[in-house]
Amino acid sequence: AAGEIMLELVDVPAGQDPAAVAERVRDGYHRVQFEYANEWPVRMAVVRVDGAPVYLVALYCHLALDGFGLDALLADVAALDGAGPVTASQPLAQAEWETGPAGQRHNERTLRYWNRQLRAVPASRFSAPADCPPPRFREIQAHSPALDLAARLIAARTGVDTPAVLLAASATALARVTGNNPSVMLILVNNRFRAGFADSVSTVSQPGLCVIDVAGASFDEAVARAWRASLNTYKYAYCDPVQRDALHARISAERGEEIDISCYFNDRRMQDPADPADPVPTAADVRAALRSGWRRWSPTPFEPTSEPFFVHVSGAAGTVDLRVSLDTGYVAPADAEAYLREFEASAVAAALDPAATTGVP
Repeated sequence: AAGEIMLELVDVPAGQDPAAVAERVRDGYHRVQFEYANEWPVRMAVVRVDGAPVYLVALYCHLALDGFGLDALLADVAALDGAGPVTASQPLAQAEWETGPAGQRHNERTLRYWNRQLRAVPASRFSAPADCPPPRFREIQAHSPALDLAARLIAARTGVDTPAVLLAASATALARVTGNNPSVMLILVNNRFRAGFADSVSTVSQPGLCVIDVAGASFDEAVARAWRASLNTYKYAYCDPVQRDALHARISAERGEEIDISCYFNDRRMQDPADPADPVPTAADVRAALRSGWRRWSPTPFEPTSEPFFVHVSGAAGTVDLRVSLDTGYVAPADAEAYLREFEASAVAAALDPAATTGVP
C-alpha cells in the first residue's frame, strides 16, 4: 500500500560526455538482476550537468511490464498534467479475474487447444547439429527490401496483411530446412485486444502455439492457412503458464519423445507498416530490390538466452529486417542461415509467380 523508491542523481564530472555517463548508468542497471521479491520493478536516475537535468535513465523489470506496457507507462507520464482516471485493468484485478470462474473457463479452453496441437505435431524441429566452434550463442541478421516489396505484393493479391505473408514465409522456410511439416512456432501475442488490457501497465503478452501446414500448397494458399492459424494462436495465447508447461511435459511423456516447441517468431513491427495509399509493388520492383539486400553474422557473441531459436522481425516501410538469435547446440549455423535464405526466396518466388508453390511435398 505504501513505500519509497529511490531516484538516483548522477552529476557529470567536468569534461566528461553526459551521454557516456548516462550509458554507464544504464549498463550498470542492466548488469544486476532484479531481486524480484524485495525490489521495486524500476531503477531510475537523472543525469545532471551543473545541476541541470539532461538525461533520464530508467530500467524496468520485464516481469512487471512488457513492451506494450512500457508504451502505456510512457503515455501516462507524458499526460501527467492532464491525466484522467485510470481505466485500464490493474495487475491485481487481472489476477482476480484469472483465478475466478470466467478466467478459469478461458484457461481450460486454451489448454484444450494446446492439448490437441501438441498431440498432433511432429516432435522434432531441427536435426541435432554437429559440434560447432565457439561462440555457442550467435546472431545472424538479414536486411531485405525485396522481402518487404514481395510481402506487400502478395498481401494485395491475397487480401491479407503483410504479417500473415511473413508468417507463411517463415513456416515454409522451416519446413524446407527441417523437412518437418506442419511447421510449429511460438508466436509472441500481446493479448491487449482483450477487455481492459489495451493500456494496462503490466505483462500480459504470452507465447501462443502456431501450427501451419504448408505441404502440397501454393504459397498463396499457405498465406491463407497462416492467417487462419494465427487467429487461433491469438485466441489461445492467454493461459496459466505453469499448467501449460505441465501439459507439455505430460504429453511428451505419453508420446515417449520430447515435443520441441523451441522456435520463436516475433513480429515486432506491432502492425503492418505499409501505407494502403502506396502503389502495389510490381515484379520488376521486387527483382530490382534483390540487389540491395544482405545477410551477415554478428561479429560479437550473443548474450545467452533460454530460447535456442528466436526470430525477430522489424523494419520500417521499405524493408524487412530479420534477426535470428540461436544456440548452436540446438541448431547448426548453416541451418539458421538456410532458414533466412529460404524465408526471402519463398516470398520472392511467390511475388514473381502467383502459381508458385511452397515446395514442401
